[in-house]
Amino acid sequence: MQRMNATPSVKICGLSEAAHVRAAAQAGADYVGFVFFAKSPRNVSVPQAKALAALVPDSVRKVALVVNADNAFLDVLVAEVPLDMLQLHGSETPARVAEVKARYGLPVMKAVGVGASEDLAALDSYAAVADQLLVDAKPPKDAQLPGGNGLAFDWRLIADRDWSVPWMLAGGLNPKNVAEAVRLTGAGQVDVSSGVESGPGAKNETLIAAFVNAARGG
Repeated sequence: MQRMNATPSVKICGLSEAAHVRAAAQAGADYVGFVFFAKSPRNVSVPQAKALAALVPDSVRKVALVVNADNAFLDVLVAEVPLDMLQLHGSETPARVAEVKARYGLPVMKAVGVGASEDLAALDSYAAVADQLLVDAKPPKDAQLPGGNGLAFDWRLIADRDWSVPWMLAGGLNPKNVAEAVRLTGAGQVDVSSGVESGPGAKNETLIAAFVNAARGG
């Protein structure tokens, strides 16, 4: 099982406003995420992300969340925005993960949706090629978004699991449940998006600070 971390790393994803980028950094987030997916209320353009990335301290890692992005888009994204990691949140195969990692020379995190025990096998496949795993709640079949739906999964499914690469817990986390999620899973990293919003895509600075504090046992 991933070692229990007294101070889990925290990722605040789906940031689209300067004030919220600053709030995440001030709260002590370890990662900030920018979403490049047109259907998402958190979607940002490459120029927007470039401006926001300029506000991020060097100590905070900048992550781009993309969904089945082609090389043409990724070429522009990586050239324009100073990123520390690419997060693949679509139906990318292990081969595609390896291709993206080799082409851009950036660490790659692969999101895998979990809804039942049979979904866990995919995590082993992606762990062989990705630098990190994002263990997320599997979206409903009719969902428009691959993540950020505010849904949790049964954390007991991964309570006794470990992988060969670092992993991050996501899916339905918020300031009220993140401490329990960390306790049950032993997650050393947690990711939140909708759980720190006052409305779809509308981040809340108070909730951001509360989440980071709660994740670290405050």
